[in-house]
Amino acid sequence: MGNKIIQRFDVGTRMSEMSVYDGVAHLAGQVADDIRLDIAGQTRQVLASIDALLARAGSDKTKILMAQIYLADIRDFAAMNAVWDQWVPVGHTPPRATVEARLAKPEWKVEIVVVAAV
Repeated sequence: MGNKIIQRFDVGTRMSEMSVYDGVAHLAGQVADDIRLDIAGQTRQVLASIDALLARAGSDKTKILMAQIYLADIRDFAAMNAVWDQWVPVGHTPPRATVEARLAKPEWKVEIVVVAAV
């Protein structure tokens, strides 16, 4: 067994945005920067953040191993899926769970967590 190193990205006092270990990237829950946007707009921002983080790790959305989606209101499921379906590449849809949850800020409509191969 070799000496494997954990890489952490955007390390803060409470959390990191991403860690990479043994060829797997673990992203923190991603939320929208612009809380004024509707569910479609927030979902697009979140997916763009995921794309950017995965690129920094040397990965991309075709390598997502698992996605967890948290919606503040499950009635936004169809609108969120419309954006998701345009974003995720055909043939690369990952296993996924979607649940309704109270998010840390009431203005957030969606939070997405992914794990991806690097």
